Amino acid sequence: MTTTLPVPARTEATPRAGLPVAVIGAGPVGLAAAAELLERGMDVAVFEAGDRVAASVQAWGHIRLFSPWQYVIDDAAARLLTVHGWTAPEGDRPPTGRELVDDYLAPLAETPELAARIWYGARVVSVSRDGMDRTRSAGRAEAPFLLRLEQDATVRDVTARAVIDCSGTYTTPNPVTAGGLPAAGASDDSVLFSGALPDVLGVDRARFAGRHVLVVGAGHSAANTLLHLAALAAEAPGTQVTWAVRAPAPQRVYGSETDELADRGRLGAAAHRLVDTGAIALLDGFRIDDVRPDGDGARAVVNGRRHGTPATVTVDVVVVATGYRPDLAPLREIRVSLDEVVEAPRALAPLIDPNLHSCGTVAPHGVIELAHPEPNFYIAGMKSYGRAPTFLLRTGYEQVRSIADELAGDHDAARRVRLTLPDTGVCSATISCCTSTTVETEPTHSLFPVLPAPAGCCG
Repeated sequence: MTTTLPVPARTEATPRAGLPVAVIGAGPVGLAAAAELLERGMDVAVFEAGDRVAASVQAWGHIRLFSPWQYVIDDAAARLLTVHGWTAPEGDRPPTGRELVDDYLAPLAETPELAARIWYGARVVSVSRDGMDRTRSAGRAEAPFLLRLEQDATVRDVTARAVIDCSGTYTTPNPVTAGGLPAAGASDDSVLFSGALPDVLGVDRARFAGRHVLVVGAGHSAANTLLHLAALAAEAPGTQVTWAVRAPAPQRVYGSETDELADRGRLGAAAHRLVDTGAIALLDGFRIDDVRPDGDGARAVVNGRRHGTPATVTVDVVVVATGYRPDLAPLREIRVSLDEVVEAPRALAPLIDPNLHSCGTVAPHGVIELAHPEPNFYIAGMKSYGRAPTFLLRTGYEQVRSIADELAGDHDAARRVRLTLPDTGVCSATISCCTSTTVETEPTHSLFPVLPAPAGCCG
């Protein structure tokens, strides 16, 4: 479905007056941002590259989240839905991606308040300021934002008073090689590769049944796929499953009995049992240098090093579950301040850098940590985490709540961030773990604070 909306009028005397806030992405965090803004009386336009709401979530709709309903529903979105007779699903049951869309996100997008404000099939290919590139400073804060869209094979420009980029990272996965470069011997779209979270037991079954599958990655996406492949192997003779991780052991995936998200803990424990029983062959300490087709082009020859020694494994298909990275190309004309390591907003990065943190809990953060040198421009949701792997929806909802308060002029509320996240119970041997707690920060009006050195796994 494609929706084309009129471009709001503006006057030169007040260049940003009357313009909406542009939200990029109609996923969970993008729709939450829209609901938070509408609740504060601000107009909004949501630009979704897909042809339907939460297109990326729908791509992995067969996967069950490990967060229960109570952690995946935004408060402002729930209030908007309730006005129209919606009843929230049970709070202690984790939904599948498809249930998240069908029972929450689709009804939210279909509310009268939001339905007329979502542009489907509208890909934002660049963001700038009206009449000025990133080098121009005079009058920059007053100039409207200029968003270039591709929609229905046409290009058009629209303006906005502020921009919240909630476009996520699902469409820009990390390459399979340890060096972060595309494999030299096989293109990313090769039939030898599968993206993360294939529907192994459903529509993609024929691609994996009776074949040797290598799953690369040490996150929960890899664990989900491994469990489904093991179930397939029990039904389809000849199906082999190998798991490659760069770390000496996939401890973060295995989890802990003290994980406060029970389904996340069970997921890791199940993966651990499958390795122990030999149902999954583990290649730990394995760093992939390249992937090439074999002589017939039908199989993948994976070359790398295991614990520093050259090693090769030949398989039928490689599932690339190596995480994601943000697409920063559309932001070239915007003044963003990003960390050199994880490509997250500079003030947020020390709280989420996986080199410093080994569990999924993060300190509360909002507009202060998400601010950029470009006034009224923010990156929120999974894209705000850059290459860090531990994002949870509840974090994104608090981010956009804080941003909405800031844009509405309630600066104290914007800086009073409050976040409760469940503890994973997993940390590295060298970093002490944090505990689950509700933390609230005191207001501060500096957009670029001096952050203390990280301590423990929560910063």
